Amino acid sequence: MRIRRDRRFRELVERQLDLFATDEASLLAEAEAADRAWTNADREEAEERYGDYQLLVDAIGEALYDLREAYAATLEERTADEYRAAFDRAARKRFGRLASFLAE
Repeated sequence: MRIRRDRRFRELVERQLDLFATDEASLLAEAEAADRAWTNADREEAEERYGDYQLLVDAIGEALYDLREAYAATLEERTADEYRAAFDRAARKRFGRLASFLAE
């Protein structure tokens, strides 16, 4: 049954995530750079670099959450839950830990 639900929203969610990636390209690039900076930082800088990275992860996660909830609000409750699940799976698959906010 889960496969059917994913298919129901697959094209919509893919378009939404494509638009998100385009609209937020600079934020996503900044997060990638911050991840590299944190990973390559020496001990004295690692904590601060991780904090910078985490702020960007949170901003991206919140933006994905807002996108998801804006559309979910237009649906009936049960359908909205199915959509949220499909969105969350696709976002985590595409953006990895940048979408970890959705798992909370």
